[in-house]
Amino acid sequence: MSMQDREGDFVWYELMTDNADAAQDFYGSLLGWKFASGDAPGIDYRLGSMTDTEVVGVMQLTPEMHEGGARPAWIGYIAVTAIDDALARLEELGGRVLMGPNHMEGVGHMAMVTDPQGAPFYLIQTEGEASQSFAKYEARQGHCAWNELVTDDPAAAGAFYSALVGWEKGECMDMGEMGPYQMYAAGDYTLGAMMKRPDAMPVSLWCYYFRVPDIDAAQASVERHGGQVVNGPMEVPGGEFVLQGVDPQGAMFSLIGKRGE
Repeated sequence: MSMQDREGDFVWYELMTDNADAAQDFYGSLLGWKFASGDAPGIDYRLGSMTDTEVVGVMQLTPEMHEGGARPAWIGYIAVTAIDDALARLEELGGRVLMGPNHMEGVGHMAMVTDPQGAPFYLIQTEGEASQSFAKYEARQGHCAWNELVTDDPAAAGAFYSALVGWEKGECMDMGEMGPYQMYAAGDYTLGAMMKRPDAMPVSLWCYYFRVPDIDAAQASVERHGGQVVNGPMEVPGGEFVLQGVDPQGAMFSLIGKRGE
């Protein structure tokens, strides 16, 4: 693990998509990301950067990936100190290993897994430069600002991730009929929260909120470029607004930002 990446950090976000060119146009217009080839052998993989800082990857799904059950989606990578130990611990805690571990030179050892409620994510033992994908300490446009797990069993999921990567409970908000909104910290910063899955959402999954400067302008960009806003913009504590949407290839995404004056 590189010096600044710590166990429990979200270190990368990756879009699996059926059309990498269209996804690049959609998210480039929406978030200001600039894209370059990731030079991954055998697959179309692109690196999205914000002001020269790499923040996301975009991977074109192959027919073989589709046959294996892959569909357009955003997926996050959580850092661990030792991948083999972490995978053994994950299985003991009721998670599943879907693929790997595999190694990529200069990136690290990684495996696609699910938690006991079925939400997919990656575990990665990183190498090379430290990640800046998630804005840990200050707001950064185009970076992920919040990691939200929507799950069938928030209490069990919280216990799982705490035992797996050491997350600790933080503040908890009562959302009435929607139940508690339990926040979690990784070391000295809050990384996100967990909540009960609403009936409208078919499966447990992680939602990653990318920061935009103006939520209304972002909504207009989503609709102008063929996406669909399914919820919001909705005000959240602190005076910012969030929205959830689906991109033209069917991947769910989330945004957070202020409302223009």
